[in-house]
Amino acid sequence: MSFTYEIIIKEHHLDTFGHVNNAVYLQLFEEARWQFITSKGYGLNEVLKNKKGPVILEAHIKFLKELKLREKIQITFVPSENSKGKITKICQKMLKANGDVASELIVTIGFFDLAERKLISPTPEWLKIYN
Repeated sequence: MSFTYEIIIKEHHLDTFGHVNNAVYLQLFEEARWQFITSKGYGLNEVLKNKKGPVILEAHIKFLKELKLREKIQITFVPSENSKGKITKICQKMLKANGDVASELIVTIGFFDLAERKLISPTPEWLKIYN
């Protein structure tokens, strides 16, 4: 199962070097993750209603090619096959129009109970988004 999110690089994404700022990559990757879970019926409204949702535990990012103003990119999203218990890994890639990988992010995600303030086992509703 995979998911693709498209976006055009805008002026506010750039730094003084004229390419995407390093911190913005993380914002764009997060935007794509939220779009994925929202499209699967578990967006912010569900997180707030159930008081349970995903949290990032670790992020490993690679910057491979620069992204410039008005480039159209795709962000892919592929959950790991090796997810266990409370923890899962997701690989995301930013692809340039020619297919080159501009950036790759591997995030480790836990499922968090906002009321108890601790990691919990994923609920059936959460697990459903990966089907």
